[in-house]
Amino acid sequence: MPKHIAVKDARAHWYLLVLSLLVLLVVLSLHAYTTGVGGGTGHPANGADPTPAGDEFTGAGPVIRLDGGAVVSRTMPARTIALTFDDGPDPVWTPRILEVLRRHDAHATFFVVGARVNEHPELVRRILAEGDELGSHTFTHPDLSALPGWRREIEFSLTRSAVAGATGRQVTLMRPPYSASPQSLTGNDVGVLRDGARTGHVVVLTDVDSGDWQRPGVDAIVAAASRERAGAGAVVLMHDGGGDRSQTLAALDRLLGELTAKGYRFTTVSEGLGVPRSDVAAPAVAQLRGKALRYVQLGADLTADAMNWLLAAALILGIGRLFVQVVATRVHLGRVRRRRRNPVPVQAPVSVIVPAYNEAANIAATVRSLVTSDYPALEVIVVDDGSSDDTAGIVERLGLPGVRVIRQANAGKPAALNTGIRAARADLVVLVDGDTVFQPDTIHRLVQDFADPGVGAISGNTKVANRRRLLGRWQHLEYVIGFNLDRRMYDVLRCMPTIPGAIGAFRRQVLVDVGGVPADTLAEDTDLTMAVLRAGWKVTYEESAIAWTEAPSSLRQLWRQRYRWCYGTMQAMWKHRRSVVERGAGGRLGRRALPYLAVFQVLLPLTAPAVDLFAIYGLIFLPWSQLILAWLGLLGLQALTAAYALHLDRERYGPLWTLPLQQFVYRQVMYLVVIQSVVTVLLGSRLRWHRMVRTGEAAALVEAGAAASRR
Repeated sequence: MPKHIAVKDARAHWYLLVLSLLVLLVVLSLHAYTTGVGGGTGHPANGADPTPAGDEFTGAGPVIRLDGGAVVSRTMPARTIALTFDDGPDPVWTPRILEVLRRHDAHATFFVVGARVNEHPELVRRILAEGDELGSHTFTHPDLSALPGWRREIEFSLTRSAVAGATGRQVTLMRPPYSASPQSLTGNDVGVLRDGARTGHVVVLTDVDSGDWQRPGVDAIVAAASRERAGAGAVVLMHDGGGDRSQTLAALDRLLGELTAKGYRFTTVSEGLGVPRSDVAAPAVAQLRGKALRYVQLGADLTADAMNWLLAAALILGIGRLFVQVVATRVHLGRVRRRRRNPVPVQAPVSVIVPAYNEAANIAATVRSLVTSDYPALEVIVVDDGSSDDTAGIVERLGLPGVRVIRQANAGKPAALNTGIRAARADLVVLVDGDTVFQPDTIHRLVQDFADPGVGAISGNTKVANRRRLLGRWQHLEYVIGFNLDRRMYDVLRCMPTIPGAIGAFRRQVLVDVGGVPADTLAEDTDLTMAVLRAGWKVTYEESAIAWTEAPSSLRQLWRQRYRWCYGTMQAMWKHRRSVVERGAGGRLGRRALPYLAVFQVLLPLTAPAVDLFAIYGLIFLPWSQLILAWLGLLGLQALTAAYALHLDRERYGPLWTLPLQQFVYRQVMYLVVIQSVVTVLLGSRLRWHRMVRTGEAAALVEAGAAASRR
């Protein structure tokens, strides 16, 4: 693929993303459907018709077949007991029940749940291999009487497919969940029986319910299952799945021994009635359909498990990140106090470089804020990079002392910065964006760490000035929480990967040693900072050196800015990947900062769409109370983090009210930016420079605030 392919030609990935999310939602919905398996302890849905069925049903035997609408029923012969087990197969209890049956040379009929057949196909094969019988207990164990006809048909069909895929056989016996004896049939139950008959099933109800699903005790189960019937046969209901069946197991052993001694025989339903075995060979297509169903269900289960692990990992990483940030912040505060004890302040001359391209809206405020600085030895160099507006002329007409304007043909921000660096007279250089306004003490505070000769660069504290609107407040929170907490942590770990273009101080010799500001990535500030670290210099963060900047005022502008930042950061990470195996400062960058960036700025945002989709899945299938509590818990954790970060930056807590809204718009924009950036990187595309439209609003707000504070 050509390296310079246009990004717009790669838009198909958005369709692929939407399609992938839809597929994921379908898969998760299938998981929700198949895991809606209730045990024998469930209760019928509300709204069932309690009207008793007709006498032809309520007076019938437990085995019912509908031939052309006519009710044909059978009962077990004398002293013949058809043991039936519902809700399996279960990997714990079904094998143990089979062992008890073999020990007493008895057989039984197992009414299996289709979804569990797909989970444990080896157990249904064992049931048949040992001479027992299979029947259908639906696919997900719902109350069929409360379902529409089409849903009942799905339950019957999927169960048959599951058994066919696991055993190569098709079952014809069926027991509806929550059913009992014929005498308890209602009008709704009759509809279930007729739907079952239309799909080729013979319904098996019960004569005796052992009540084992209630776990009343072994004695009670034995008594219920063996109550005297004057030697009559019976279909006895027990359970091999749906919960703890230890009492069932113990009761079965006793029941088989006691009733066998009284002359009863235990067999399957079909054998007890003297008819051929109920299962028949399944066509090849049915077997293939069943195997496909099993793999789809297992895939859905694995996907749901993976999503749960992903959420757990994200939660653990988030809490771990917060813990490290808080600890690092406490350490950083101690270091700051120690730094400020330096009795000899740094007052060496400083050259401030301002690269400017079409910055007419802000450049005057930027330059005036620099000139009015209380720093004693300062020069300001404005490099006009071929602006098509009057940026250079505005600065020249200001006529401010110590300000130089250099005009050059448009060559990009790195070239403008390098031009300014070459023209600088001072050994200390401050790089400032053309839309940034400094406070009077900013430069003084920014350069004090240069008292340590090992410090090569210093990051200042960038703040959003235009925060009156919702989007500005969201970005303000992001700057304070995401950027500044991280910078404190990076400072403590000595692996600062980025000095923002809005405010950064460098030793001029350091810039010369690393070859100036690089031009081969879009995040030249990150690229430059990483190069400084790899050259063996310390990079620190000075939170009290404040720069006010204009943040994007529309989602479109925000997208363009963050797209460039994210793409450029990935470029810089790849460019400096060899730092992973380096020693010293380069190794700290490679083994501390780069993995952190990869996890929290690339990998987790890439998984965020799936996490959001999982939340939608939760809204549909999970109890809202649990979901809301979980969301409120996470939101509360974020709010505490934000409040702590605002406190550290001496900011008001007012913007915290926008935090819940941030989760529904701003967060999505940020992770979509990451996805777009990764696609651009993978396609080998080149992203052109995206310049934000300046309005001058931020500069006006800062100047107005400064004027108000002087009054």
